Amino acid sequence: MKYLNVISILRSVVIMLLMGMAQQGMAQTEPKNTPKDSIDIMMARIDSLTRADSVLTIQEEEKPMQSIMIDSARIVNPKRDWSTWRPDPKRALWLALVLPGAGQIYNRKYWKLPIIYGGFIGCIYALTWNNMMYKDYSQAYLDIMDNDPSTASYNKFLHLGVEINDTNEDRYKEIFKNRKDKYRRWRDLSFFVMIGVYALSVIDAYVDAELSAFDISKDLSLKVEPTVIPNHSGGNPLQAQSLGVNCKLNF
Repeated sequence: MKYLNVISILRSVVIMLLMGMAQQGMAQTEPKNTPKDSIDIMMARIDSLTRADSVLTIQEEEKPMQSIMIDSARIVNPKRDWSTWRPDPKRALWLALVLPGAGQIYNRKYWKLPIIYGGFIGCIYALTWNNMMYKDYSQAYLDIMDNDPSTASYNKFLHLGVEINDTNEDRYKEIFKNRKDKYRRWRDLSFFVMIGVYALSVIDAYVDAELSAFDISKDLSLKVEPTVIPNHSGGNPLQAQSLGVNCKLNF
């Protein structure tokens, strides 16, 4: 502000000098003008100079505010401290529901991903294999039951040199039926196991995020000491108390 006051004083001096020079020039170049006209011209010039001075002063006052706004816009958010970071249980739950394994990634438990995806891959393989075997044995059972010689897909399940005739036809019908039912049961079981793996991944992500803020002290100890237990049920005063063992677990 001191500098602004000095600048304003200097500008006032310059304005006064310009006014004197203007009066001399007007006296020489415009001798016919009346004193009233010259005064009006000088006042107009002083007004224009005063307005310019006020505009410059406002602009100079606004510069520090603009610099402060620019500096505040350049502030960079501090980096996250992973040592004190704690996951949000609800976010971990929704991520695990949308994409299996995403909750474990959010909780930074990457070592659980092979277990989860290994379980999914195993269940998908078992589901595909049992479904294929179920379809093959189901078709073989239908072919052996229709008594049509042209439909004999069951022959690919027979050993080399073995044929189905009237003596063993009933036994093979029972075999194909049992295997068809067995592979269908295993296929359904594989599907339910895959749903179980998905549910476990969701539960694990939520529980892991909840327990991340659980304070567990390194001083885990079990203290066992004798104690006296009051017994108010008995009427005998000698039996009002009994000896026992007190266990304390510090964690």
